[in-house]
Amino acid sequence: MTTGLAVLDAELRVRWANPALGERLGRSAARCHGAALTELVPALVDAAQRCLREQRRLHLREMTLGSAPALQAPAEVLLQPLSDGTLLLELLPAAATNGADYGPGLRTLAHELLNPLAGMRGAAQLLERDALAPAQRELASLIREEADRLAALAARLLRPPSAASLSAFDVHEPLQRVAALLAAQPDAPRVLRDYDPSLPPAQGDAERILQLLLNLARNAHEAGARTLTLRTRAEIGTRLPGAHRVLRIEVQDDGHGVMPELRARLFEPWVSGRSDGTGLGLALARAIAREHGGELDYAPADPGSLFVLRLPQAEAMP
Repeated sequence: MTTGLAVLDAELRVRWANPALGERLGRSAARCHGAALTELVPALVDAAQRCLREQRRLHLREMTLGSAPALQAPAEVLLQPLSDGTLLLELLPAAATNGADYGPGLRTLAHELLNPLAGMRGAAQLLERDALAPAQRELASLIREEADRLAALAARLLRPPSAASLSAFDVHEPLQRVAALLAAQPDAPRVLRDYDPSLPPAQGDAERILQLLLNLARNAHEAGARTLTLRTRAEIGTRLPGAHRVLRIEVQDDGHGVMPELRARLFEPWVSGRSDGTGLGLALARAIAREHGGELDYAPADPGSLFVLRLPQAEAMP
């Protein structure tokens, strides 16, 4: 995460801090632990005391945190009292509020997700530590890792848009992760794997591609799919800008499919075929594909839906 997070006790001493907070303050997270806010960020002491006293959330914009070089850049600060008498401190670079590509609604949602995700992670850690059965520990570990991944996604939505960090990765690894996450859900569809084991690596950010594929798989699950097919191939005759070779990943399901009147606008934000849907999953999925110089397309299947992701193949090292 790039969002600096800390939990302060009633005396405004740090009980926990993440590495991003240490980086923001010019010290390690370990050196933040136990330190008083008066030592770390004196400019926030009055606001923190008021937050605890009034038991209400405070949102401070364009704050200069101190005179030290690490603290001179303006920051956005969020202070929120927690139910156990502690205080959650979040530090965001001021530029993080300028990511207009995602829209204020999505940035607000991303911010509101961070607190429950932190709670989920802590609960999962306790379960992972105390679980007696190996299968229970494995599920708790899965929850913890997903909470970390979603927190990183939320933090990314709060940052200004930037190019994806691209490197070579095996496309089957995120697909296997998708299958494992689906298997942990109740009433999960059966997953069929149709992989080309000789497929070369793709060029991209494996975590971002995992998010894209999860969005597709969860849409299929919510559309009533009983079978989900994950397929990989090398694609011949298709070109992507700047890519000599293209890899093809298919996610096919036998669910209800997409209504014909929605197909032309399927990847637009806020367009959904479900009354309880947000219409964000596919819009984010296509945005991730295009960040990678790839493309995501939809085709109706009989029954169900077929989504085709095309990614550049990683170039061989000279």
